[in-house]
Amino acid sequence: MTETQVALITGISGAGKSSALRALEDLGYEAIDNVPISLIPRLVATDGDLRAIAIGVDIRTRDFDADAFIQEVKVLGKRGDLDVRLLFMDCSDDILIERFGETRRRHPLASDRPISDGLKQERELLAPLTQRADMVIDTTEMHARALKQLLQETFTLSGRPELTICLTSFGFKNGLPRDADLVFDVRFLRNPHYETYLRSKTGRDTSVAEFIECDNGLEVFFSNLTALLQPLIPRYVAEGKSYLTVAIGCTGGRHRSVYVAERLGRWLDNQGHSLQLRHRDLEITEK
Repeated sequence: MTETQVALITGISGAGKSSALRALEDLGYEAIDNVPISLIPRLVATDGDLRAIAIGVDIRTRDFDADAFIQEVKVLGKRGDLDVRLLFMDCSDDILIERFGETRRRHPLASDRPISDGLKQERELLAPLTQRADMVIDTTEMHARALKQLLQETFTLSGRPELTICLTSFGFKNGLPRDADLVFDVRFLRNPHYETYLRSKTGRDTSVAEFIECDNGLEVFFSNLTALLQPLIPRYVAEGKSYLTVAIGCTGGRHRSVYVAERLGRWLDNQGHSLQLRHRDLEITEK
């Protein structure tokens, strides 16, 4: 029996739930926002209609309750005719406050209070959902195009992969990626930044790659890294995880982490994994 794809979208106000729903609608899902929890079973009653559906649920919903929502997700998940996944959209408070300021919108829980107060209350109300979610997307450092691409790769209706691996390079001096599941530090490798002729280049350049490859510790590290990931990834799949973020960090995020991420990306691709590769800090000017 073919399963109907059901994507339940929730998360922090301003984190991108509406954008996620629009992206899924473009993929062929029937998208419905701000749905009362009590109506969800009726919406996903297939009755022979196998059309995928994406449903937005958040604190604006009149009867919203995180525990009741989780219970409904569990009930739907037991149905053999549905493939149900819960997506939680998140973002840092600083960026959310900026977004609300730019759009001049009020936070649903802070009509007469600072936005920060509303966000704090909202996070407390939604905390149980972050643990239950099949996938958490943090849009703090994510542009709309990257979000759409990620959703296309993860929620496509034909040939959908079991696990999408997002491989990202970053610089520790700019902070850890908030959505990283696994973080690997490559600051022990030779640093091209201290070579004047390499400073303006990136880990994608041949000269930088050759410089890093002269480090005697590289091959041992990379061999151990792939040896760790090879048995680990299938375990994530077995646990039902649909999205895994692997972050590779160096100091500035332009040389060593980029090189290792590119190389690891080639290895993962050769292993047949669905892959999304991005370099968070590549465009930041080196000082």
